Amino acid sequence: MTAVPSILDVQDIKHRYGERTVLQLQALQVFTAEILAIVGPSGAGKSTLLRLLNFLESPTEGTVCFHGHANTPDSIPLERRRQITTVFQQPLLLDASVRRNVSYGLRVRGRGDDRASTDEAIARVGLSELAEVRANTLSGGEAQRVSLARALVLNPEVLLLDEPTSNLDPANVRIIEDIIVRTNQEHNTTIVIVTHNVWQARRLAHRVAFLYDGELLETAPAKQFFDHPQHPRTKAFLQGNLVY
Repeated sequence: MTAVPSILDVQDIKHRYGERTVLQLQALQVFTAEILAIVGPSGAGKSTLLRLLNFLESPTEGTVCFHGHANTPDSIPLERRRQITTVFQQPLLLDASVRRNVSYGLRVRGRGDDRASTDEAIARVGLSELAEVRANTLSGGEAQRVSLARALVLNPEVLLLDEPTSNLDPANVRIIEDIIVRTNQEHNTTIVIVTHNVWQARRLAHRVAFLYDGELLETAPAKQFFDHPQHPRTKAFLQGNLVY
């Protein structure tokens, strides 16, 4: 069986804010076309890790490699870094129509108003009927779907999602989870999702990584992770007994 290549590699990183070390990882690989869920309590360093994976920050020590190229924003060509796109927890939308918001990244990248690509992305998130509606009139779930469409229109190799369904009702959670699965299956997009929701990780992920107090305590295929966790803190977290 042919091994699946890694697309992102974290090697011996430490990341500090001032004197405080917020992240300390020996190794983490993200494999091509997988969905990797990163779970853990609040303050574990999940969002910080996502910023390092998107090269929005450089680690204080160590390397993050993308297609074997390490690790600072200046050392990786802009066109290569643009193959990684992040959807943040809180949608930051322009005071403009849904279509204008979704096409924003295309305009920044010099592709103008690519109507066909924009409309396809809007359709993928089920908002075609709201394409001309102003974003500031949308519900929270609709706004998050616009944010997701704005990422999908760029056709990234890697999609990073930071708590994409937090504070959403179950119906919108289901819609967004379906979009994530279809994007992975139909476009072979590599997806890293940060979530505190272990049930969501179980539904979506091929592999799961548990981050606690800035350290990666366990990484395993999803079934093994949930059915046979190895680290005591992983077990406690999954049982809801971890006090943090």
